Amino acid sequence: MSERGEHRYEVRSREERYRGRIFDVVTDEVTMPGGGTGLRDLVRHVGAVAVVALDDAGRVVLIRQYRHPVGRHLWELPAGLMDVSGEELPAAALRELAEEADLTAARIDVLVDLHSSPGFTNELVRVFLARDLTAVPADERHERRDEEADLQVVRFDLDQAVAMVLAGEVTNASAVAGLLAAARARDTGWSGLRPADAPLPR
Repeated sequence: MSERGEHRYEVRSREERYRGRIFDVVTDEVTMPGGGTGLRDLVRHVGAVAVVALDDAGRVVLIRQYRHPVGRHLWELPAGLMDVSGEELPAAALRELAEEADLTAARIDVLVDLHSSPGFTNELVRVFLARDLTAVPADERHERRDEEADLQVVRFDLDQAVAMVLAGEVTNASAVAGLLAAARARDTGWSGLRPADAPLPR
């Protein structure tokens, strides 16, 4: 039992089913309350960052990108994987903002952290708020390939983006969380923001 009286779930064994660049699939044998064990399949993920980029007019940058697992284009935030060795999360967020939206930001804060789908994956996404935006010079912009070559970059008033969430037009988990958190943070005078280097939840 843990200090709070909760059962401590211990991994007795682990079988690797698949190893990839972005995620691994494993089956864990886990101790269960009351004795015995259970098998749990899970996806171990490298983690990701996403960025709510808000301009001086109160507009947020959304990208529309094709996502093959759902077979359609989705409205999303600029986002990407934590797949560069040694890269800090704020630097990764600024890199993705530049690569996907051709923007840099002079100010960056933490908005929200989320486990994207904890029923089967340990993926943790940190969503940042980026402000004081400037455009990346045209000759320094990232060359987008594959699905990214098809990206649309559009700015929406933040309240309009929130309405899109509530209407079911934005369904990407980090976009939903980030947009709602940004609207709440704005409405409370940005008082609850965490610094860009705040520790991840444990």
